[in-house]
Amino acid sequence: MVQCAKQFLHIMSGYFPNVSKIEFEGPDSDNPLAFRHYNPDELVAGKSMKNHLRFGAAYWHCMRNPLGDPFGVGTALMPWDDGSESLDNALVRVPVFFEFLEKSRIDYYCFHDRDVSPEGATWAETHANLERVTQELKGAQEGSGKKLLWGTACLFAHPRYAQGAATAPSADVFAYAASQVKHALEATHALGGAGYVFWGGREGYASLINTDMKRELDHLAQFLHMAVDHARKIGFTGQFYIEPKPREPSTHQYDSDAAACLNFLREYDLLDHLKLNIETNHAELAGHTMEHELDVASAAGALGSIDANRGDQLIGWDTDQFPTNIYLCANIMLRVLKMNGGQGFTTGGLNFDAKRRRESHLPEDLFHAHVGGMDAFARGLKIAARIVEDGRFDEFVKARYASFDSGVGAEIESGATDLNALNSYALGIEPPVLDSGRQEMLENLLNDYL
Repeated sequence: MVQCAKQFLHIMSGYFPNVSKIEFEGPDSDNPLAFRHYNPDELVAGKSMKNHLRFGAAYWHCMRNPLGDPFGVGTALMPWDDGSESLDNALVRVPVFFEFLEKSRIDYYCFHDRDVSPEGATWAETHANLERVTQELKGAQEGSGKKLLWGTACLFAHPRYAQGAATAPSADVFAYAASQVKHALEATHALGGAGYVFWGGREGYASLINTDMKRELDHLAQFLHMAVDHARKIGFTGQFYIEPKPREPSTHQYDSDAAACLNFLREYDLLDHLKLNIETNHAELAGHTMEHELDVASAAGALGSIDANRGDQLIGWDTDQFPTNIYLCANIMLRVLKMNGGQGFTTGGLNFDAKRRRESHLPEDLFHAHVGGMDAFARGLKIAARIVEDGRFDEFVKARYASFDSGVGAEIESGATDLNALNSYALGIEPPVLDSGRQEMLENLLNDYL
């Protein structure tokens, strides 16, 4: 494998001839392929930017997305790709992707099994293809120092999963999905992956008229318990995640938002085994803000990782656009800085589950897109760190709930009172007068940090 790594470094050149390694040039730079704000080794709140942000690139968008849409074929120019679903073509993509990671200074990546490896003529050949590509990815990691943030199995694209995978009405489809997860999990483990994600793209229903929802949810829980058990058997200690999304492709997906996922995990005794991977565009489709979804997950101690993108409020599907909204990035990073008891990300990170627009079809547009997203989050990090250090938001919120820190409020929170006692208390006090919530003042204050 060491020899493989050396060979990889030797052959890695020239797939993006118009792009040099992206450098930090500061906010005054007019170079469109330079970082103005993302300086990987710059210390923010006692930790380097790259360790705060843990950027990941999505193999499916970088290497496999043709940039098609519901009304037109793909436009992406990928001169290294012959367009075939062959093992040889899959192997060609690996050094291309790692050249992209090296030049963009992205330390992590994520993949679905079918992104990196094609199906074969038989199910056994499919698994053998994944093992072969895993070897190639491992050599590329060793040669470059890049790491796998998380892996997953594509249990939604093939026609066999048209009615679900773990929630399919067919036991044989369930078995195929279980087999696929087994091998995807083993590949993730072999690559030292920090986590493994379940996204139930087809785990839902198109109509309740032909659906036994309770049985499907029971099956999904059994499926996840099997994965947890297999992880123990193979020694995988990475974090499992479940990723909420309300709809598209299904009319209703069982992992519809953070609260629904947490309810499911609690009901089926899985909360100790899975955290949430929250995506901005999915939050929007669920009718929530990203901040809402992050706070719901954090309150349960279940925020694990983030898919960094944005949607379009005028378009009702998953547009997966690159994040460029500084206000949004600052609000996300406020939550990240406070997660895990102030540690920030541990096994998770910011994965760019984002694609270029159909009009941005040149290979170098991949770099423009990622540079913009990385700079936006670097600015968000610095803004969030100033807000946390200043402390005025935290102080205001703490003061707003101060009545629960002592007296009857403390009794309510500790469970040391009841309705009779509270009735007696209420009869003995003047009618409550609320303080102002000062929303506009706080919004103005947030703008001051921007």
